[in-house]
Amino acid sequence: MLNFTAVKPADKQLYEPYLRYCAERGCEYSFANMYLWGRQKATFHNGNLAFFSQFYRKSVYKFPLGENLKPTLDAIIADSRERGIPCRITCLTAKDKELLETWYPEQFYFQPDRDSYDYVYSVEALADLKGKKLQRKRNHCNRFWDAYPDTTVEPITEDNTPQVEKMLEDWYAAKLAADPTASFYLEQAAIRRALQSREELGMEGLVLRHEGKIIAMTMGSALSEDTFDIHFEKAADGYDGAYAAINREFARYLREKYPKLQWLNREDDMGIEGLRKAKLSYCPDRLIEKWWACLKEEGYDC
Repeated sequence: MLNFTAVKPADKQLYEPYLRYCAERGCEYSFANMYLWGRQKATFHNGNLAFFSQFYRKSVYKFPLGENLKPTLDAIIADSRERGIPCRITCLTAKDKELLETWYPEQFYFQPDRDSYDYVYSVEALADLKGKKLQRKRNHCNRFWDAYPDTTVEPITEDNTPQVEKMLEDWYAAKLAADPTASFYLEQAAIRRALQSREELGMEGLVLRHEGKIIAMTMGSALSEDTFDIHFEKAADGYDGAYAAINREFARYLREKYPKLQWLNREDDMGIEGLRKAKLSYCPDRLIEKWWACLKEEGYDC
């Protein structure tokens, strides 16, 4: 059985050489996300990095990272059998899918994971909102600044973190009041961890402040040398255009601070219709496609 251990902030320097310099992959390979979401574990095997996670009571293995991957995939299959669980492998690219089909012909079921596709935008597009396609977004920003011209933009710091937490507490309370059946447990836990371990994880963020009150926040971290991952974005109700404003301000902030940055990964839509519509409305440059694979084993429901 593989010796997976829980991901800790102190592991960042250990894992990032694998995470930040691999071929383009989704936000699941952000070190911050590995620590923030779910019960994620990792281990090294044969010079490769392997992963084991549990989400919504399902055990999964992310596709491993490295070069000579066949022995590590063999070990993952053996590990699943020893644990007595289905061998589910997530976050496959089309190339990963081809490798599994070549190495294990007719042994896996495959399905596209559309709800997990990441939305990737150029920094320039989100910072400038130029062109007819983004005219409505420019209008949203303009309406916001016309209505709230005294709003200030500031980075998230240790000093203002308690106010960010209060803004988020109010945001979740309002959403739950509107829909008591909604579940924000995992997200609330993740964003709480992000604020508590912001510096250790290399997280950066901005807030919008109006009349002394924080009305919007966003946070992210570097995914690779040319891509920044936007993990969280929230705005208080009643401030028309606040989401568009914090989105553009963060893109401008990152462009100025990191001149080599080219892309912003705004992660997936989780299959939520409104979120998908919102992310498509910003006209992504591309989507990062992902696949699930499940080993065909008798008695297991993938």
